[in-house]
Amino acid sequence: MIRKIFSYIIPIKIFKKKSARSKTIEVTWANGELVLDTENTNYSYGSLQRILRYGLRNIGYDKILGMEHILLLGVAGGSVVKTLVDEIAYKEKITGVEIDPDMIQIANQYFNLNQIKQLEVVIDDAFEFVLKTKEKYDLIIIDIFEDTHMPNFLFEKFFVDRVCTILNDDGFVLFNTMILDEAHNVRNRKYVAEVNPKLFQTKMLPRIELHNELIIINKVA
Repeated sequence: MIRKIFSYIIPIKIFKKKSARSKTIEVTWANGELVLDTENTNYSYGSLQRILRYGLRNIGYDKILGMEHILLLGVAGGSVVKTLVDEIAYKEKITGVEIDPDMIQIANQYFNLNQIKQLEVVIDDAFEFVLKTKEKYDLIIIDIFEDTHMPNFLFEKFFVDRVCTILNDDGFVLFNTMILDEAHNVRNRKYVAEVNPKLFQTKMLPRIELHNELIIINKVA
């Protein structure tokens, strides 16, 4: 409790670990809440939770409550899962795909992710999982970063098309992207332009954080 109080004055780091996949993982008390960070960016809770909550609100909480299966590509500390379960009161199945087992161990230890019964965590590469899954999903949340880097496959047409294929009619993709320079702005505009407008409605939300831009794809029923 003392750490939580003092964290309103100065962030207090309580855990740090080297990870083969994510370089350095840190758990910190900041402004009265635990957050999960890597060396250069926020991974869960804090600003990231605000960003994804904003995207979910744009889709509509009532619409999300009517969904049967949500896929999360990139789990980290699980802040978006907590938003779905605790704030939206979503009761149906969530599948989370995370490539870094160290991240899940920390999420379980510090954020009690393993206590969420409707969540199934799969340790796998998101690209491989999307290729082989036989399921279809009502909402696919893409939140994949390696520190401040986003893997190139996320923007390749083959991957985008496959993600859209495993989406149910009237389903949504919520894609969190990082913008650090003009090349990233161009990349995002190209991404949106390549989504088939006859089958999908695509929009970029106005940014609420300087370096994050959300893209929403809706599969027209």
